[in-house]
Amino acid sequence: MFSNGKRRRRAKKVGPGDGHPLQRFRWWQPFSRSLLHLRLVEEDGRRRIWSVDVRHGGDSEGNVKAQLYRDGIHHATSKLPAAFPVPGGTIEVETSSYGLKRCHFVTADGAEHQLSPDRASAEGRRAWLDREHRGLSRLIGAVSIAILLVSLVLGIPQIVEQITRIPWVAEHIGTFTSPIHLPAAFNVSLIIASLLASTERALRLRNNWLLDGGLFDGEE
Repeated sequence: MFSNGKRRRRAKKVGPGDGHPLQRFRWWQPFSRSLLHLRLVEEDGRRRIWSVDVRHGGDSEGNVKAQLYRDGIHHATSKLPAAFPVPGGTIEVETSSYGLKRCHFVTADGAEHQLSPDRASAEGRRAWLDREHRGLSRLIGAVSIAILLVSLVLGIPQIVEQITRIPWVAEHIGTFTSPIHLPAAFNVSLIIASLLASTERALRLRNNWLLDGGLFDGEE
């Protein structure tokens, strides 16, 4: 959850929308776009649909932004991480290197509700699998965690060894020899498996600073 200070700073980045309609999710966009929805009953008693659209490839300048729609009409835009004020609270959006890591509606009293992914999106299809095939979904999630844990155990000593080979580090701190040396092909396979595992977790909006490399995502 964002702190109140972060939420205020991020709310200042929100700009007005231009009124264009929300495009429906296309079949070729599963890993380049995230689309989630929230149904809110507003003060006039009407139920509105608020939608968050994130294009992970960014715009022409490379900026990844979140677009907010109200009943399918563009309402606001913001660079990420974003905090959109909406009736009754704030929609908080944050990404990682692998996709979304947060898209929640936080009420004025602090209660959190994750937005529902569009059924056509990759997040929506992963949510369907979790609903319809609970056991398989849990198995996939457990395998993802296991892959990332193995990658940490096997990869960190090798990374530390490479860092300590830098002349300045070796001179001032010393060198370290990793007890683990794996074939290059195995290391490449482990990297690919880790990318897939972190992507799978991002489809469920799961993120851990250690497992998923969130420490290096940066902050604006």
